Amino acid sequence: MRLLLHNIQYGTGRLKQFSWLATLHPTRKHLKNIQRFVKVVNPDIVGLVEVDSGSYRNRRENQAEMLAFELNYHLTHRIKYPETSIGRRIPVLNKQSNAVLSKEKIQKESFHDFKSGFKSLLIEVELPGVTIFVVHLSLGLRARQHQLEELYNLLKKCRKPKILAGDFNTLSGRWELNMFLKATGMKSANLKHTPTFPSWAPYRELDFICHDDQIIPKRLRIPKIHISDHRPLIFDFEIKSS
Repeated sequence: MRLLLHNIQYGTGRLKQFSWLATLHPTRKHLKNIQRFVKVVNPDIVGLVEVDSGSYRNRRENQAEMLAFELNYHLTHRIKYPETSIGRRIPVLNKQSNAVLSKEKIQKESFHDFKSGFKSLLIEVELPGVTIFVVHLSLGLRARQHQLEELYNLLKKCRKPKILAGDFNTLSGRWELNMFLKATGMKSANLKHTPTFPSWAPYRELDFICHDDQIIPKRLRIPKIHISDHRPLIFDFEIKSS
């Protein structure tokens, strides 16, 4: 099977400078580049972080729904802020989502909100052979550590082979995950610790695909492309037979 993980920066295109204003650019034209890339990679599962679900940037249309329709995937997605969050009441922010696309029919979907951090969504998707978790952790170190603790408690309830993927915002370094990985028994697929951010000159490893021992890793690729400010991760794997 193949999993593609990508923070697509709301489809705004390669950023040449670190400015939040760049995330307000129109996205409709550039979304075609992302669509072409996904089609070429041909993944069985797609984890998307930073998806526009219908703001003016994409002419009020949902990027995840457009990709799922054009490429024939099943889809689950949600705004990444809780119902009671101020993020649900601010224009543009209230259309910022994460998503999971799958060739196989989704058996079950669950949305979990961490108690800590402004960005607090964890998507859990159960497929016939594997459960996929997609997350975008907080920018604050303390909030991230609290989120990882909550994430540990959620992961240990999962009995199926599992993969955790997302933008972990490990701004202080990958050491932030050491205790989490040891406690969960999960391993990072990026054994060489290849950086993923920023895409044009990466020096930070922010994006991770982690798996348990029921997943057999076959290959990990991080293409050198600039369709977002993050580089994508392509993970080929098999599931151990029971």
